[in-house]
Amino acid sequence: MRITKTELDGVLIVEPDLFRDERGFFLETYRQDLYAAEGITCTFVQDNHSQSRQGVLRGLHYQDLTAPMAKLVRCSRGTILDVAVDLRVGSPTFGRWVAAELSDQNARQLFIPVGFGHGFLTLSAVAEVQYKCSGYYAPAAEGAVRWDDPALGIIWPVADPIVSLRDQQAQSIAAYGERPAFVYEP
Repeated sequence: MRITKTELDGVLIVEPDLFRDERGFFLETYRQDLYAAEGITCTFVQDNHSQSRQGVLRGLHYQDLTAPMAKLVRCSRGTILDVAVDLRVGSPTFGRWVAAELSDQNARQLFIPVGFGHGFLTLSAVAEVQYKCSGYYAPAAEGAVRWDDPALGIIWPVADPIVSLRDQQAQSIAAYGERPAFVYEP
């Protein structure tokens, strides 16, 4: 397994060992001892699985500290552009983002700790995304920041994605900053 640190402290790209042969492939998608040795020490309590068609953009979502949730995201079918945004007010990287292409071919994963927003764009005809969560889904704790906020400047490779009404109505990063869910603690 290879771990790549990103410019956002705590956000990691994970590349599990992938064994291919004439039969297909095998990989361990999660193994607690190996992940813990690389700094991913949270306990995962819920697994989620979504399917989206090409051009669907989901995000940028988070759960506040009343029900915090870290995620370990992978794409088991197709290809997505997965994005994490630092939402920790006072952080040296507040409002900055990183992106990684996750696919069934590269088997990469993105670890997104508490304090970050998460979203993804489906690049293939269909994509299935699976993610492990360190907290249970809690509707009262969920929030969202606009995926297309110019202040974030995320470069999405699709001009007019398919976005839910909830995500269309999400707050700007400036509005989020007035009532933040997360505050940076060095």
